[in-house]
This record gives sequence, C-alpha cells and structure tokens, in this order.
Amino acid sequence: MNSPVDAKGPEGRRLTKPGRKTRERIIEAAAELMFHRGVGGTSIPDVQSAAGVSASQIYHYFRDKQGLVLAVVDFQTDTKLDQQRPLLDNLDSIDALRAWCDRAADRQDAMGWVGGCEIGSLASELAETDPLARTDLAASFERWEAPIRSGLARMQARGELSESADVTALATALLAAVQGGMLLSQIRRSSTAYRHAVSAVIDHIESYVPR
Repeated sequence: MNSPVDAKGPEGRRLTKPGRKTRERIIEAAAELMFHRGVGGTSIPDVQSAAGVSASQIYHYFRDKQGLVLAVVDFQTDTKLDQQRPLLDNLDSIDALRAWCDRAADRQDAMGWVGGCEIGSLASELAETDPLARTDLAASFERWEAPIRSGLARMQARGELSESADVTALATALLAAVQGGMLLSQIRRSSTAYRHAVSAVIDHIESYVPR
C-alpha cells in the first residue's frame, strides 16, 4: 500500500494531508466490510455509509470499485504482515518457526476462527474473477513467503540446515500449510487442522537439521 506520505489519487496526483486521511478512512472501512461480507457483498453505498463519505469522494480517490478493491488488498497485506513482526523477520531457527505459527494460531483462537485469513479470503473470492486483483494477491503471498525463505536460507548458510534442503520449496510448503490449515480451522472452528498442518511441515524442515 502507498505510504501516507506517498499516497496518490487515481491520476497520480499527490494528496493533501486531509485527502490522505479521507482515503485511508475509506480503505479501512471497505476492508472491514469486505472481510465480513466479501467483495461481492460490499457495495459502494455500504462503504459510503461506513466511512461517512460521499460517492463522489470514493470515485475521486479510487476511480471505481476495482480500484478500491486493489487498495484493500494492499492494506490487508500490510496489516497482516505488520501483525506478525518482529517474528516474521527472524524466522531463522526451528523454534522461531514454531513460535511464529503458534502466535498465528493463538490469535485466531482468540477470534474463534471466525473470518479466516484476510488475504486468503480475498484470494479465494477474487482469483478467478479479477485478474488484476489476482496479480496483486500473488505479490502479497510472495511478500509473505519471502521472509520465510530468507530465514531458512540464513539457517542453511550457518550450516543449521543441510545443503540438500530446497529452501524455496520448504518456504512455499509452510505458507501453503498456513493457508490450508487456516481454511480448515475456520470451517471447523478449531485450531487443530492448522496446528497439525504447520507442525508437519516444520517437522519436515527439522529433518534437514544436521545431527
């Protein structure tokens, strides 16, 4: 997502400070509605009401609903990754991987596993209907996977993972376990599926630790 300082309107014009605040308020309201109702279940009038703005203000900042959806993708990605720091930036040990996954499970436990993953929910709804959103979501998952991959690469460079370990494949597998586990746990309203999925992948990663 554009930083508050660099935020611009749809024609690339730089926004004033009040303009940035209004734009951020619209995005936050839209993100909340889309998380609970889905993109298809959220209309521009819904966002107007929640954000306390006019339709003309929404179109001024985002051109159309798709522009607003793309801004929500960026917002949810930034928010999700920020929630996971500093653990996400220090995934360079087996204990750190387990702590990171456990923290995500604890957070979802506190929410009763209602709603699922903010990014995953957008992806499941938009991947086959909105090519631009799918591209942005692919970039979002890459941003999420990159620190996992970097942490594993640091372990390997220190000799804490075998040279035979494919850190790219292992990072993808762990993120897939996180996403798939969250979906099953959302459906079952229990962290069991998530915890089993991520533990199995981390156990596999640990099998590459030299003995």
